[in-house]
This record gives sequence, structure tokens and C-alpha cells, in this order.
Amino acid sequence: MLYIRLCLLIIGLFCSYSHASDAKRIIALAPHIVENLFAIGAGERIVGTVEYADYPEAANEIIRIGGHNGIMLEKVLALKPDLVIAWHSGNKKDDLQKLEKLGIRVIYSDTRDISKVADELRLFGKLTGKIQEAEQLAQQFTARFNRLKTHYKGAKRLQVFYQLWPEPMMSINRNTWIHQLLELCSVDNVFADSSMEYPQISVENVLKKKPEVIVLPNEKSKKVMPTINWQVWPEIPAVQYQQFIEVDADLLHRYSTRVLDGVTDMCDKLQLARAYYDKE
Repeated sequence: MLYIRLCLLIIGLFCSYSHASDAKRIIALAPHIVENLFAIGAGERIVGTVEYADYPEAANEIIRIGGHNGIMLEKVLALKPDLVIAWHSGNKKDDLQKLEKLGIRVIYSDTRDISKVADELRLFGKLTGKIQEAEQLAQQFTARFNRLKTHYKGAKRLQVFYQLWPEPMMSINRNTWIHQLLELCSVDNVFADSSMEYPQISVENVLKKKPEVIVLPNEKSKKVMPTINWQVWPEIPAVQYQQFIEVDADLLHRYSTRVLDGVTDMCDKLQLARAYYDKE
């Protein structure tokens, strides 16, 4: 019975496709994809998305078809998309292969490098016919990114521990998006040489690294987040001198234009820590 229903949905899907090249009914399978489509003025084209796609405010009204644990294929087909924009790192490979086998056009977001955000804006512009809007935003992003690259260049480098997650405690190595953001602030990531991109670490590991600053990303969540009482370990310089900074994970962890807002905030706070140590 389910097979028959899926077949009927597929027939309806292909009959409803627009002959125009511009995508009119988009399913965006990551929060940053939603943000970037809205940023170029194509947000109204999104007919379905995933959990945690909450920016801008209008994104909360979009139908949810799944999340990191998978997508509901029947629900996707019922929305009759003419384009699905997916994300290799955030979507299940099996789900994406099923969509492609059904003949649904799937385009992949690739923003592992912060400089590629501008390229993605241009791609989305071509897909939606918002070429001029996307180009203007891409140029603004690149100009601001280039200014950030030079602003802290040559600054005294701080030893920084980025506490990606408290329990189990996790950090980042040099092959991650967040490491690139720290580099813009001219600081050293103390776990840069880890063999894993997102290493699970212990307090003992942090003690050995002796970070001068501990960065604590805050995420929007309805759950009570676990915390670590770092004050128990005053031998860590960041604890001894109370150099903790809080940053907005929703800005920093999403591959969208707003990442530069998050980086600017983080770099400014790290600069205050740098000034503190200069006085010591």
C-alpha cells in the first residue's frame, strides 16, 4: 500500500514540475541553506526544511520534513519539490541517494571553507534566478571577510581551548570550520594537532595544554545543558585569570553570511583577553 502511495506521489511530482529553469519549490536540508536562501531573497521558495532551521523568524513557519537523524521521504514527495538542496555533512547518504533515484534534482551545499560562502550565495542565485541579489551579497561578504583577515594579522597569539561540547567534552582540530574562524582572530587552537576533527577530550588533556582562554559556545536549546566547573582547576591559566568568553554558536556553527557577525564578536572578546595578558 505504501509503495502504491509513493508511486502516485512520484507521478504527481513530475506532472507538477515547472518548465522554468528557476527553482520554485525548494526543500532545504540544513539551517544554513535556509538562511542563505532568505538572505538572497528566495526564502519564499522554501516549501520544506529540517529541525533547527529557525532563522530568520519566517523560517519557523516552514514545514519540517526531518532532521539530522533522517528525512521523511513520503513527506518530501508530497511537497512536490523541483529542487532539494542537501548537505553532505548533515544529511544521511541513504536518504539523498533515494531522492536522486526517484529523479528528484539534488544539489549539494559545500561550505567547508569560509571563503566558499560567497560561492554558495552565487550558486543559490543561479538556481533561483536571484543572480543580482546574490552577487551583491557575495561581494559584501567577501569584502568584510577580507577586512577580518587583515584586522588581527600579526597580533600576539593566545593559546585557546574551544569547548565545542561539555559532556562528553569535545573540541576541534585544524581541519574544521571553527578552526578557520579562530585563525581569523590570530589565536592558536590548543587541540589543532588532534588526529580527529572533533576529538573527545578529558580535563587532564586541557590541563596539559594550559590554555590562556576558554571559549564557550552557547546554543539555543530547550534542554538543560551540562556545564563544567572549571574553577576546580585554577592551575589552568584561563581559570586562574578568569579568561572565559561566551560566543553565539548559532552564528559561528552555521555556514551562513551571519558567521562574520559571530567571528567579529569572538575576535573582539579575544582581543580583550589579549589586552589583559599584555598588562600582566
